[in-house]
Amino acid sequence: MTFFKNMLRDEEGATAIEYGLIAALIAVAAITALQGVGNELNTTFNKVSEQLSNANT
Repeated sequence: MTFFKNMLRDEEGATAIEYGLIAALIAVAAITALQGVGNELNTTFNKVSEQLSNANT
């Protein structure tokens, strides 16, 4: 019975879960931001490629 009482008072697991949720939130935000940057880079490289092709002809 003492084991279960100690287990209910222990907050280390809750802290680990909170840190896990924070890490997951940061990961989702980073993925979203990097996808936007990737799309912008793709657009920029396509414009440069098009301009170089036009300048070459």
